[in-house]
Amino acid sequence: MLTHKYATAREALLDKIRYVQDFPEEGVLFEDLTPVLADPDAFHIVVDELAAACQELGADMIGGLDARGFLLGSAVAYKLGLGVLAIRKKGKLPPPVYTEEYSLEYGSAALEIPKNGADLRGKKIVLVDDVLATGGTLVGARKLIESAGGEVAGNVVVIEVDGLGGRDKLDDRPLVVIGAEKE
Repeated sequence: MLTHKYATAREALLDKIRYVQDFPEEGVLFEDLTPVLADPDAFHIVVDELAAACQELGADMIGGLDARGFLLGSAVAYKLGLGVLAIRKKGKLPPPVYTEEYSLEYGSAALEIPKNGADLRGKKIVLVDDVLATGGTLVGARKLIESAGGEVAGNVVVIEVDGLGGRDKLDDRPLVVIGAEKE
């Protein structure tokens, strides 16, 4: 059995997150998870806790949001023996696609999933991403999944940016933030 230097994802995140002030624009504090993903012990505990949350939410499939959600969602899906749906930024997939525009804390964007190739009808999909900020990305992804006949069973993220109201936009869908203090 492997032993790791972190007992919890929160402990790993506190040790490894890099904070970058005024990125991508003035007034924004960017919480860089690159050091977390690069450290095998930190990455392992983060994936384990994400997977446990997704399993508890009854996932049939994992939806990984472009781009860091791809990394995390793929690892979670592999660990759970599930498929992964890559939810892409607009213009990265060939047509036909479902498209949904959404707002970010510093602009707007759009997400897409293919209309063909993955039957989502009746599937419970848990969305996995790195950060919950304004909630726009997760709301856009939920609308895409619903357009394709799937159901979002919940949202699982590594960290949440306080004060941006993201959790309030999730329509009472379950939210698990693995980097949050345990109550």
